[in-house]
Amino acid sequence: MEKRWTVLEKTDEALVDELVRTINVDPILANLLGQRNVTDFNSAKAFFRPALEDLHDPFLMKDMDIAIGRLNSAIRNGEKIMIYGDYDVDGTTSVALVYSFLRRYYPNLEFYIPDRYKEGYGVSSQGIETAADAGCRLIISLDCGIKAINKVKYAAKFGIDFIVCDHHTPGEHLPEAVACLDPKRPDCPYPFKDLSGCGVGFKFMQAFCRHHGYPEEELYEYLDLVAVSVASDIVSITGENRIMAAFGLLRLNTTPRTGLQSIIRIANMEKREFMLSDIVFKIGPRINAAGRIESGRDAVELLISDDESLAKRMSDNINVHNETRKDLDRLTTQEALEMLNSHPSEREKKSTVLFKPDWHKGVIGIVASRLTDHYYRPTVILTESQGVATGSARSVHGFDLYSAIESCSDLLINFGGHMYAAGLTMSIEHIEQFKERFESYVSRHILPEQLVPQIEIDAEISLKDINSKFFRILKQFMPFGPGNMKPLFVTRRVIDYGTSKVVGKNRDHLKLELIEENSSSIIQGVGFSMGAHIDKVKSGDPFDVVYSIEENVFNGKTSIQIMVKDLRFPH
Repeated sequence: MEKRWTVLEKTDEALVDELVRTINVDPILANLLGQRNVTDFNSAKAFFRPALEDLHDPFLMKDMDIAIGRLNSAIRNGEKIMIYGDYDVDGTTSVALVYSFLRRYYPNLEFYIPDRYKEGYGVSSQGIETAADAGCRLIISLDCGIKAINKVKYAAKFGIDFIVCDHHTPGEHLPEAVACLDPKRPDCPYPFKDLSGCGVGFKFMQAFCRHHGYPEEELYEYLDLVAVSVASDIVSITGENRIMAAFGLLRLNTTPRTGLQSIIRIANMEKREFMLSDIVFKIGPRINAAGRIESGRDAVELLISDDESLAKRMSDNINVHNETRKDLDRLTTQEALEMLNSHPSEREKKSTVLFKPDWHKGVIGIVASRLTDHYYRPTVILTESQGVATGSARSVHGFDLYSAIESCSDLLINFGGHMYAAGLTMSIEHIEQFKERFESYVSRHILPEQLVPQIEIDAEISLKDINSKFFRILKQFMPFGPGNMKPLFVTRRVIDYGTSKVVGKNRDHLKLELIEENSSSIIQGVGFSMGAHIDKVKSGDPFDVVYSIEENVFNGKTSIQIMVKDLRFPH
């Protein structure tokens, strides 16, 4: 599929000059910094040298003082507390953090993760009943609860109070909880709005430390869990998230907790420096697999374990779940593509809505993402669960999926999410009507360019601009993620130096050696799944290339290479 190249607007020249002068960087790097809202020496220092002292005061969050007051009351009165979280990575890391940290100071705790298939997302009646049976007087919900108005009322019938710790967008009304900690509350003055669920749990425990005078250094030991949540939940890597991700990665690379070390082992990642992308593609999916295939409780048990032999057994079991998940993912994606290919009229639409009652609920979100990548349009994948249709939705760049689903809310039993991802349930008889209404909304609101995959390019540069000093500073832009993506560059009119070739078992990858036209600068690169372009590359005609800059270590030698994202040839 052809992609739309968009070169980002250049930073104001005066600001570039100022950054070049004050922090002594190349103008290209100064331009990149300006695009990331780094505008002076102090913001550059905060960007390049994240500091834990720059974390905001947790008591700036609305209701934090009330939440701490209720927690202290529970501890003082010896009440049993349930730590309740969602079954995904953000939820399970949140529970692992709050449960294991609070347990240092108060033992009368238990935790609960709802069953994805029997209870669904968020706070469940069964979870509340379990808390009541266990004699709990307080539930702390993590990564869920901000829309659980009826469930919080239900808990009150059992004499159970709620402290909600969430990061999702609230509805029109808040639940009648003792406290609702959510930086996205319209009335919350907290300066940073994009915390993960685990990040909100961290701030709650930070406030607990400050109230009691406990050393926050003990809490910082849990930043590896926050980094895993930040990477897996795809929140912005700016502000507090950048600080917590940087220090969480440092811990992951030096002294990870026993459970994470065990996952690192089964993912064959023991001899490398971790980046957030490793969490997204290697660690996160394995933690998620527990909740997708078996129980998210297994993931929490692993993350809080100090027993190496137990952690090994549990991580091995979770890895089996991950292999099962991959098989189901492959099969379901194949079936979904076949459904679309057998109905050509479906491919003409601006949206995709597919339903098959026997698809595994644990992989439909992944399948929705794969179909969105394949056909590049807003996609909803539905399956049957407990007599209703339940599903996941994914969007394309720039299109507000949440608003599209909200426009069909009268057909839905429940829905939630944000601009690019959502979950929803409806009665099976409403599927066709939803399909028509959803398509109608998308057709009316989506822009033609939003149906073409976009590559956002940070800057146009020459190959001669790439040198060891340039790359050394570029590496310090890490950790990369939303709000600070790995920079992409375009270089125009490059030609094959004569040694480019196809590689790989199926000869489907490109190994390139390129030189810029009218220049002596040569660089090597790799283009995965681009082997079909070899004839055009070897033709001798100049072409344009979009790439990121990487470090290549081979036989103990380190060199700079480019990782090709797209090629554009003359017509």
